[in-house]
Amino acid sequence: MIRVSDEGALRILTLDRVEKANSLTRAMLLELEAAVGSVAADGVRALVLTGTGKVFSAGADLDEARAGLATDPVWERLSSAVAALPCLTIAALNGTIAGGAMGMALACDLRIAVPGTKVFYPVMKLGFRPQPSDVARLKALAGPSRAKMILMGGVKASDAEALAWGILDRIVPPEALLSEAAALAADALGARDGHVEAIKRMVVEA
Repeated sequence: MIRVSDEGALRILTLDRVEKANSLTRAMLLELEAAVGSVAADGVRALVLTGTGKVFSAGADLDEARAGLATDPVWERLSSAVAALPCLTIAALNGTIAGGAMGMALACDLRIAVPGTKVFYPVMKLGFRPQPSDVARLKALAGPSRAKMILMGGVKASDAEALAWGILDRIVPPEALLSEAAALAADALGARDGHVEAIKRMVVEA
């Protein structure tokens, strides 16, 4: 349910459970974690996260969430692993992103999305708590009040709102989503060893 495609030093991870709106099971999260974990060893210089269909991900599979997945440490491990990668990371959102699925996208360096994408994290309604790093990253991008609107007020941010709030970086047509991600990755793919990591560290530490 996770497709891994390597095109030279570009790795594309695709959520492929379209019949369930790409809702995430523990098995899928472990697959993602393994694919992210092998990035350095495989010489990957840019990583793209995307999905099939018209929804990037509806978040956790609800049956598994009720059985304990909502509080499983795999969410935090995955987003932390994405954030720590030395390569350029891009979330290419093919549609709406919800709940715990936001963690991996918020941990990426860049987030692009198709028109009509909605961003929401319905933990208050479902009775779960968000992952701690998700809150910190959402607050850093959108500010504390807008983070509360999403996490506490149940707001489903539209593509325009998410763009204005800094959660998304660019809106692109669906047919151009992956080509736009590849274009954003081009300089990183052509960089010399260690250069991407060095610039990324400078931005983080500035």
